[in-house]
Amino acid sequence: LQTAYSLLHIVYQNRLTHSTKAILEVRTKMGDKYVHEEPMIRGPKFLVRLRSHTVFENTPIKLFCTVGGFPTPDVKWYIDLETCVLLCIYRCSTDDTAQYTAVACNIHGQASSQASIIVKTLFPSLSHSLSPNLSAAMLPKIQYTKINITFLEKFGPVFATEGESASLTATMTLNPNLANLQPEAQWYRDDTRLFDSKWVKIDTGRGVTTLTLPNLFKDDEGLYTIRMVTKGGSAEHSAFVSVSDGPPPVPGAPGAPMDIKIHDANRDYVIVSWKPPNTTTEGPILGYFVDKCEVGTENWTQCNDHPIKICKYPVSGLFEGHSYYFRIRAVNSQGISKPSRMSDPIAALDPTEFERLHGGFNWISIEKSDGKPPGAPSGIYASETDRTYVVLSWKAPAYSSKAPMWYYIEKCMADSGAWQRVNTQIPIRSPRYAVFDLAEGKQYKFRVLSANMYGVSEPSEPTGPIETQELKGVPSAPGQVISTRETNTSVLIQWAPPKEPNNLIGYYIDQCVKGSKDWTSANHKPHKNTKFVVSGLTTGETYMFRVQAINELGLSDESQESAPLTVKAALTHPSAPYDIAMLNCDGHSMVLNWKKPSHSGGANIKEYYVDKRRSGTTMWREVHIKPITERLYKRVYNVIELSTQIQSNTNVGLCLFSSHSVCPLGPAYDLTFSEVRDNSLVVEWKKPVYTGSGPITGYHVEYAKKGTSDWTTANETAVSHRFLKVTGLEAGTSYVLRVRAVNAAGVGMASMASDPVTAKAVEGSQEVSCVVDEKSGDIVLSFESCQLNEGSQFIWKKDYKEITDFSKGVVIKTEGSHSKLIFKNAEKEDFGTYSVSVTNTEGVSSSYTISAEELAKMLALSYDIRHPIIPLKSELAYKILERGRMRFWLQAEEISSNVTYKFFANNKELSGWKKMTFSGFKLKELSKVSIFTTENEGTFTCQITDGGGKAQSSLVLIGDAFKAALAEADYQRREYIRVKEGPHFSEFLSLQVGDDCSVSLVCKVANLKKESAFHWYKEDTEIIPDVKPDLGSGVCKLPIKLFSLKTAGVYKATISDDRGKDMSQIDISGKVFDDAINKISQLAGASAAELVIKCTATGIQLQCHMKYYTSEMNITWLEKDKGMYSIVITDRENSHKRTLDLSGEDRGKVVGGLPDVVTIMEKKTLSLTCTVCGDPKPQVSWLKNGAEVEPDDQYVVSLDQGKFASLTIKGVSMEDSGRYTMIVQNKYGGESVDIVVSVYRHGEKIPEAKPTLTPKILIPPKVPIEIPQPKTQPAPSPAPSTPSPAPPKAGRGVKSPTPTRRK
Repeated sequence: LQTAYSLLHIVYQNRLTHSTKAILEVRTKMGDKYVHEEPMIRGPKFLVRLRSHTVFENTPIKLFCTVGGFPTPDVKWYIDLETCVLLCIYRCSTDDTAQYTAVACNIHGQASSQASIIVKTLFPSLSHSLSPNLSAAMLPKIQYTKINITFLEKFGPVFATEGESASLTATMTLNPNLANLQPEAQWYRDDTRLFDSKWVKIDTGRGVTTLTLPNLFKDDEGLYTIRMVTKGGSAEHSAFVSVSDGPPPVPGAPGAPMDIKIHDANRDYVIVSWKPPNTTTEGPILGYFVDKCEVGTENWTQCNDHPIKICKYPVSGLFEGHSYYFRIRAVNSQGISKPSRMSDPIAALDPTEFERLHGGFNWISIEKSDGKPPGAPSGIYASETDRTYVVLSWKAPAYSSKAPMWYYIEKCMADSGAWQRVNTQIPIRSPRYAVFDLAEGKQYKFRVLSANMYGVSEPSEPTGPIETQELKGVPSAPGQVISTRETNTSVLIQWAPPKEPNNLIGYYIDQCVKGSKDWTSANHKPHKNTKFVVSGLTTGETYMFRVQAINELGLSDESQESAPLTVKAALTHPSAPYDIAMLNCDGHSMVLNWKKPSHSGGANIKEYYVDKRRSGTTMWREVHIKPITERLYKRVYNVIELSTQIQSNTNVGLCLFSSHSVCPLGPAYDLTFSEVRDNSLVVEWKKPVYTGSGPITGYHVEYAKKGTSDWTTANETAVSHRFLKVTGLEAGTSYVLRVRAVNAAGVGMASMASDPVTAKAVEGSQEVSCVVDEKSGDIVLSFESCQLNEGSQFIWKKDYKEITDFSKGVVIKTEGSHSKLIFKNAEKEDFGTYSVSVTNTEGVSSSYTISAEELAKMLALSYDIRHPIIPLKSELAYKILERGRMRFWLQAEEISSNVTYKFFANNKELSGWKKMTFSGFKLKELSKVSIFTTENEGTFTCQITDGGGKAQSSLVLIGDAFKAALAEADYQRREYIRVKEGPHFSEFLSLQVGDDCSVSLVCKVANLKKESAFHWYKEDTEIIPDVKPDLGSGVCKLPIKLFSLKTAGVYKATISDDRGKDMSQIDISGKVFDDAINKISQLAGASAAELVIKCTATGIQLQCHMKYYTSEMNITWLEKDKGMYSIVITDRENSHKRTLDLSGEDRGKVVGGLPDVVTIMEKKTLSLTCTVCGDPKPQVSWLKNGAEVEPDDQYVVSLDQGKFASLTIKGVSMEDSGRYTMIVQNKYGGESVDIVVSVYRHGEKIPEAKPTLTPKILIPPKVPIEIPQPKTQPAPSPAPSTPSPAPPKAGRGVKSPTPTRRK
């Protein structure tokens, strides 16, 4: 950064004469050794502005300012807006008080800064005799205003991934908050201050400061600190930001390198270094690729052909005056990583040439040496050494010639005198240059020669032997790793540095949960120190840690793993007890109570100490020797005006003293809160020590918003118990509560107000659930805590009294974050409110109220579970088997293999019966009765026992039920004999409907011979089928043609031979016929084609083709919306609908304008006019009484613009009366409209002609359009409407001809 420091130095000297002398000194300091790109395009800017001062006479003062910009700005000074080129002041006095202005200018603009200097007289009578040193010593010390800064909201640790964004925000309050004394917000990352840039955005104002990282890289990882700086001090807060590797381009590829640095820049080279990524889970890195991109382009080129293993690389071959970006990519066996964040732009410029162009040389001497070569350089030394290169620096010779000067560098091995020139092609203009391509671990000597156009100087004195670095390898493994507790989510890691650092860069820390081998990186950017705080850990989890060292060659071996450590907060001193209250005092003793410390220090409070002192004294004495464990002290004697203080003791020491108390009488105390929700909370308390003149009969609870004294009573009626649920609170509002006891004498004193509590539920909190266990029958109250810390315990209470009696079968089971309160032997008296709270959390608690009614239901359910009834899938049933045997069976939902049965018939247990089990269906065959006779009438019962479950099922077979079973048994015996001894029907007659709607009678016969004969009958009349039955296959079919009601009746089939005869018959009527028609309707409806139009002499017909049609099918024709025609074929399950639209927009139509009836006097002119439409334009024709109207002088027919049609009759006569028809038609069809014309003579009464409502007649489409010919009917008659198509005759439908499709 080229920065010009301008200094106005006014030196006041002792009074010698009436003239003074002011020296104006402007000094310029050059910037870094190389030029950044960014400042080269900036106008002037004051980085540090002038500050005003007030001084006494004879006191020296300096005004400083810092100016940035490129080209280097020129700075001019002004005093009271007058140019100050040279000042001549002979005496310093109050007249020197003025406003001083510095103005910086360059080609990009100008900037200014002002400051005032006020000179005061110290002692008017003595000022002339005081020396400057004496007057300076008498200046008063400046007292800065102290501004107290309190952070309200702080940012915490951030865990993000590359490519994401992150924001750190802190809000604060200032006291006092002065508009002209606002603190400065300074952001730091690892102690390096951050400023607004492409990678960092800072916004500060109105008590809020925010740092935004819009595009995260691993370079952004580190400890971020916000420091609010004022003249009176500062306040700061820090948190760690972790940035992990983003998804790799190739699975298993390494993470991106980071922290690119430019170590040297010259006219043709730069030296780039970086830091390697961590490889916890990836394979080792094989090398790196260096990429460059010229500023202003997006063309990245690779600088090295082969991966380099060292994290430093000299990039040569740059173009002088050009600026470049650089980035690095890592390579392993799996692939190449994403590129690192690109570097800042770097300009390839000769530093000396840059200084010379901008006037930055400090001349040593001025000599006239034109025409002579320059002198020899001196003071050559190696400012940087590496394995393969050395950066040389030297002192330029005294030179003032206008001729350009350059340098040559020569090298030789240390043990030889063979000098070799390094830069034969590229002249060096700056006294600093890097010599590359040296051998590793060798010693060299170097010397420099200066040259100009007149010759070359003598060589400089050679350097001593300079040895290049030798590759020593990666560092050794770090030493012992020690982990210690820090907070609930972080651990402090410390380790010993490696014994062989070998140019150590930093460390990587890995973490692993104990018991697993899943190591993850705790940091993704090398950490320089041997201490590191690992954040983002899980509270209560046990971790192990290890460390790796890094240098430019890579990562060392892992250190030994640390000892396992459980994450929890470190122990600290407890905070002080507070709010000491006197609960009772009788003149000889008092009872004290206090609130426990707000912070326990990480361990439970064990003991308290109580001190006392006399009022008016400062000496505190212990009241007792032994500490007390309760927050209630009851034995203080000889009370004489005492003040008290309490100390709490934990495992780590004593806390600070608490405040003093004021002692009211008889209040309740120890108010605690639980079940805090957004609109309610539960408060508990302890009864007063002093109960007054009678027993306590109840309590009132009062609450008020924090900071107010407007108390509201939560319960109008006093409660007898010492807890209350306060409702009606405002979400997010803080409240304080107090309790008043009530007895017969009235309401007592209020307790001390509680600590503020905010009506806001704990995030993630859940409620207690109550169920009856389905297996054991236990009543279970269950709760899952959303928080659980070390030492957390579940405390169960009934009616807010801790449950301690477990003799009645009450059990508490806790596993992890789940806790259950189990009632093994619940009783009717166990109803009430059951609550649970979790210690060492942020108030996690809940409750559940069991009413007497709910408890009774749960007890009944528990009894049913513990005394189960085996559920039966089916009750006891029977089945008649062949030969008339009977099988009894039942089916259970679920039974085990240990189930037992008992079977009873008429209350007598049967023995010796057979049991069969079909496990897949859990079907139990209980018994078989070989011969079912009249003796078996009665009741059959089965009893099942399976463990503790029982079931019973009975079957009553008496009366008609028994007779039906007996008849079935007799039938089965006879059927058995029939089937086994002669020809018979293995399947009886059935009616089948095929997919093509064909109807057939089907049966199967068996046990046949050649002589077996098969016959068909209908109503005892034999049917001779076209095809004889196929007795060989055993399947016989009889097709029923044209199936309808005419074919219904009783059908019979017989099979016979010399062994016997069998018969099967079926009655095709009633349900059998309806089922067949329904099946036909299903098939025919599904096969129905779309409606088609058929033109006939009488009109048009709509036809629908389907597989089968009979009049018994449920078919309906519908017309909807004037032109929408539908056919609906309906069966029992659904319906099939086909629709045809005859109201299309394209056909010829009459839009309107014609009347139905016209009455006109003869010899007048009649004009019938209307509007027509259609696409294409329709043709219009007129008919009179069915005959076409021929246009002549009397009848004029016109069609204007294809829309306006008219018929004009001039001089109408009586013969012109009749029915006129207008026909509008195009290729898509049309329609016709009738008009009745009545003509009367002059003087006659106008006839009353009533209109006849004749609908429009639709005309089907024809190709080509045919205009109807005139008919010869002489008498006028209404045009007939389109007839409905006649239903077809019973039988199969005939397919209608398909009309020509519209094109």
